Amino acid sequence: MIVHRDLKPENLLLDHNMHVKIADFGLSNMMMDGEFLRTSCGSPNYAAPEVISGKLYAGPEVDIWSCGVILYALLCGTLPFDDEHVPTLFRKIKSGIFPIPDYLNKPVVNLLCQMLQIDPMKRASIEDIKKHEWFQKDCPAYLFPSPVEQDSSVIDIDAIREVCDKFGVQEAEVHSALLSGDPHDQLAIAYHLIIDNKRIADEAAKAEIKDFYVAVSPPPTSPSPSPHDTTSSPMKPHPERIAPQRPWPPTTTPTDRGKVKRAKWHLGIRSQSKPNDIMMEVYRAMKALDYEWKVINPYHIRVRHSNKMQNRHVMMSLQLYQVDYKSYLLDFKSLSNEEAESNIGTVLMDAIATPIQNLSISNGKPTGHHTMEFFEMCAALIIQLAR
Repeated sequence: MIVHRDLKPENLLLDHNMHVKIADFGLSNMMMDGEFLRTSCGSPNYAAPEVISGKLYAGPEVDIWSCGVILYALLCGTLPFDDEHVPTLFRKIKSGIFPIPDYLNKPVVNLLCQMLQIDPMKRASIEDIKKHEWFQKDCPAYLFPSPVEQDSSVIDIDAIREVCDKFGVQEAEVHSALLSGDPHDQLAIAYHLIIDNKRIADEAAKAEIKDFYVAVSPPPTSPSPSPHDTTSSPMKPHPERIAPQRPWPPTTTPTDRGKVKRAKWHLGIRSQSKPNDIMMEVYRAMKALDYEWKVINPYHIRVRHSNKMQNRHVMMSLQLYQVDYKSYLLDFKSLSNEEAESNIGTVLMDAIATPIQNLSISNGKPTGHHTMEFFEMCAALIIQLAR
């Protein structure tokens, strides 16, 4: 781990995406377990009391103090501790007394007081700041992903392959690094950096997954061929997909055409994200809900959830369909006990042959309780995906 020791506005840069980048690590140092630092360095106005006093310090707490000074400067336009006479400046810093403008609200004042605490043992930690009400307000979710998203048992295949290409290693080595739990492993660090960059870059696209609604098939069009529309791809077009419209004969007018077939409605999640990204979000959501699942193929899974009150399982099938050249639909299908216990080949064949109007309800005769439990299961998954 690294301690910067010279955090100040001049060393904080913004890139073209308005992401903050920390610069100038000239005074930084490595933190070692069981060892302390003593060097008095950095800009006096942003230095912690223990740094200017020449006392021992671990590292993170001095950067927390500097961040508190930066936050105060951004909010107030002035420094909390300032004086042209350096000895006087040091006395002010050691006292920990600074002016609080009336226009600052109570939550941020509370956070500033915790970050600018002269006793390093009482000073706020990173975890304290992340849990603070002022910090959490309007904080983008991708900055601090949930433990489920960081769970190494659900991996991104594309990220694994990218790590292998960059480091010249085998996939098994990357898997071992992720499962080892060592936060300092270079392969694990590279994997998580790639995941973080993808999460940030695809934030707008992933927002599509949160836009859940009862989807309708698109109007008759003739879309351009999709790279996924190949015979070698496991993906197949949605059964409700309408064939391209035929050109009108020269002697035919639009009023001569027959009645247009109305598109059917179906329950599902529609998204323009990549198929692998959609399925990755589904796996994470199911893991968070403690669902159990069996993979039929990369885009078709059977899911069950234990009803502990009645000591039985509620089962459903999830399948991703391609609606048009850029849209995909995740369809929900209720499964009866007979369907769930059938072999994989039968289930796969049924999924290919079943028309769209039969996808929402199983072919059996489920009871009212079973139907409601199916919808509750769907709702829980949708809510988890929307978080």
